[in-house]
Amino acid sequence: MALVLDDDQLMLRDTAGRFLAERAPIAQLRRLRDEHDELGYSAQLWQEMATMGWPGIAIPEKFGGLGMGYTELGIVLEQVGRNLSASPLEASALVGATAVAELGTEAQKESLLPAVAGGELTFALALQEGSRHQPRKTAMSALKQSDGWVLQGRKVLVFDGHTADKMIVVARTAGRPGDETGLSVFVVDADTDGVLVERVVMVDSRNSANVSFDGVEVGPDGLLGSEGGAYAPLQRVLDIANVGMAAELLGLSAEAFERTLEYLKVREQFGVPIGSFQALQHRAAKMYAELELARSIVLTSLQAIDGADDSLSALASACKAKLCEVATLVTAEAIQMHGGIGMTDEADIGLFIKRARVAQQTYGDYSYHLDRFARLNSY
Repeated sequence: MALVLDDDQLMLRDTAGRFLAERAPIAQLRRLRDEHDELGYSAQLWQEMATMGWPGIAIPEKFGGLGMGYTELGIVLEQVGRNLSASPLEASALVGATAVAELGTEAQKESLLPAVAGGELTFALALQEGSRHQPRKTAMSALKQSDGWVLQGRKVLVFDGHTADKMIVVARTAGRPGDETGLSVFVVDADTDGVLVERVVMVDSRNSANVSFDGVEVGPDGLLGSEGGAYAPLQRVLDIANVGMAAELLGLSAEAFERTLEYLKVREQFGVPIGSFQALQHRAAKMYAELELARSIVLTSLQAIDGADDSLSALASACKAKLCEVATLVTAEAIQMHGGIGMTDEADIGLFIKRARVAQQTYGDYSYHLDRFARLNSY
């Protein structure tokens, strides 16, 4: 496949970029943060995104989506990263809708996906239980009873969990922490008795939640996929989620780089722009080269999702690890090249490094994916 965007994809990129720059710029993120906004995003903006079809970009047309694919969703997520735009797009459209599409029955897809595509229903993935992303070590229990299951346990880092209408909960119906078998996935209404949500504001001013499930009863229709057999399809969901997060990391890294280049052209020292110093030019050239490599692997990985490529898992881990590495380089260099103002809250450049660090940790950090890539390739 060609590693370039076609005319329709370029139009989508430009349209999304203009819309987010106008309607959801960094100033909006600051306002949401400073006003301690209850949602943490603009409900009106989310509805405008839904009107343009963004939540349903990757949802098949027969379930109410646009059926365009994950390459197109990744193009929009890159623009989200450039503008640090807060919305449920990642948690609900990228992760939640994908989980339903990968694990759900036809009836569940027909029931849930059209509402996601229309922006009327939001999801949050309740997976992580500790400080590290380790799906196999899930300990939360789902005990079988005559007419369903009873969930007992606690989840952390449930992104947008304080506002989601439904939780997609990973729990153990058999086996022990560390086993790949015995994992099951459930869809639970956020207002179900026994679900306790504690909002957590992250360093990037986005929101996650700690969620406790205390004897939460789930009926037979709440099971997503087969009982005890969710590990493999869950891995594909996480592969897609990580490629999407890598697309967002690409966008924020590219924006941080371009803002830094502009600063190097106007900030003077000893009577000349600091960008004229060869040492800084070499560092900028390295960032440019790394960003071009990052752009290639993100597009390759997005195309692998849509092409049902068997190597998706290895590609997804390589892609996330590479973007973690590039985002660390670019955002750290951006702060340093901006000098002292880069450390202040007044300068927008500091917000890119904060969002980057959270996105890098989400669904597995650099070390996790480097190790996974090595194991998948029998190193």
